[in-house]
Amino acid sequence: MAWFKKDRPTGGDSGKKPKFQEGLWLKCNHCREIIYRKEVERNAKVCPKCEYHFPISVEDRIDLLLDLGTFREWDAELAAADPLHFKDTKRYRDRLLDAQQRTGKKDALITGEGRINGARVVLGVFHFGFMGGSMGSVVGEKVILAADRALRERVPLVLVITSGGARMQEGILSLMQMARTAAAIGRLAEACIPYIAILTDPTFGGVTASFAMLGDVILAEPKALIGFAGPRVIEQTIRQQLPQEFQRAEFLLEHGIIDLIVPRKRLKETLSSIIAFF
Repeated sequence: MAWFKKDRPTGGDSGKKPKFQEGLWLKCNHCREIIYRKEVERNAKVCPKCEYHFPISVEDRIDLLLDLGTFREWDAELAAADPLHFKDTKRYRDRLLDAQQRTGKKDALITGEGRINGARVVLGVFHFGFMGGSMGSVVGEKVILAADRALRERVPLVLVITSGGARMQEGILSLMQMARTAAAIGRLAEACIPYIAILTDPTFGGVTASFAMLGDVILAEPKALIGFAGPRVIEQTIRQQLPQEFQRAEFLLEHGIIDLIVPRKRLKETLSSIIAFF
């Protein structure tokens, strides 16, 4: 038997708990704070609390860096094969097909040409959503083709890099791209054609160990995670305690590994100044 009765709400209030629309909030990857999604989007996908730069789409990145309507894509038809017939928990060809359908891209790198405040550049932008931005034969080939065209046309090469490293499903064919891309960047250096690398969160593995660290100028977004192997692997290898945040852009800048940390909103003007200097 109830000792008392609660008054039922009157009018339009049904007494039900308010519903919150999914996707309105997100958690920052760095400070772990819960942030209103629209506030982040208004701030160019930058956390308003700690200035962490969230990943952005290839299209947004191109719009951010290039003059409106000047981008022309190259080699869009290049797609990876499966020469090793690789299979782990899933066939490589199926992974490729899934990534292509999900992203609308043939592989993890988009290359082409455009203008930055009127100055012509060759631009490459990595897509981390395509198998973690990993470098296989197609990514390597597109870096080389972009570098060769920059050399032929004598215009600067700009690469916006985010990658988990070499693509294991292509085995030695993937690892070969490290040497091939480094050689292509070397040809630019010999001809005094500037190559500017922009490292974003995350940049790792064989990509870091090859062309990502060969820029004449190496820029990074704030708090970008940059390295070769993960902290646990390094600690187990060298058997030493590692400094806190040793793979963040700020630590790398302090130790002379990168040249400049540039907030996303200032990237275009910074690139324009560097290109004008060269």
